[in-house]
Amino acid sequence: MDSKSAQHKHLVSNEVFQKPDRKEGQNGDEQIVAEIMGRCFCPSLITTRPWEGFHFVGQEIKITEATDSYGAVVWPSALVLCHFLETNAKRYNWADKNVIEIGAGTGLVSVVASLLGARVTATDLPEVVENLQYNLVRNTKGRCKHEPQVKELFWGADLEEKFPRSLCQFEYILAADVVYHHPYLDELLLTFDHLCKETTTIIWAMRFRLEKENQFVDKFQKLFKLEVISDFPSLSITLFKAKRRWRVRGTPKTAS
Repeated sequence: MDSKSAQHKHLVSNEVFQKPDRKEGQNGDEQIVAEIMGRCFCPSLITTRPWEGFHFVGQEIKITEATDSYGAVVWPSALVLCHFLETNAKRYNWADKNVIEIGAGTGLVSVVASLLGARVTATDLPEVVENLQYNLVRNTKGRCKHEPQVKELFWGADLEEKFPRSLCQFEYILAADVVYHHPYLDELLLTFDHLCKETTTIIWAMRFRLEKENQFVDKFQKLFKLEVISDFPSLSITLFKAKRRWRVRGTPKTAS
């Protein structure tokens, strides 16, 4: 089985799974966590196509989810990243910035970045991009300066063909909850390495779970300077900012 087929099999499951409880812990971050999670609202009426609502950038955003794919659910890390983008809009001035989101899933982060004026490319697996495209069009049409683009992306596969390094001029790479219990962490690191130039900033929200996923951070730091922006203990989520240490030719070395 090749890498693409394996990623599809792992990330798109027939098994129904449950999202984590959003009311977690007593760790001194209750106020900010309540603010972030309070951006979510449920529809008052049941519709034929279920959706979940969010308030960001002064807009009501309606996101269609699914329960058969990790990539079709809005996870708390996405809300943390959206909150950061919105509350730091003046500092970072997202308008006209070239932004790519990897593992975009439902597209909430890409929607918020687009509403803030960025030129956004949202990426994910082929099985996810149809719903991703639907959510982006539904929530950005007529609202954004730049129409967000959607592209298929298998981590670590055909990167130079689909995203030629000479043409990768992304100022920001956004990622929410891309590190979890899956066997493609090395491919994920390859993807970060390929898309990131010396001037690119990675903004990445990570929920810490198992040791294997935590070890990814150690490998990541061999290629990138990592800085903690914010920490949310009650959600086990850390928001990172990263810049390239050096340009690695070929495949990046990973810790054994």
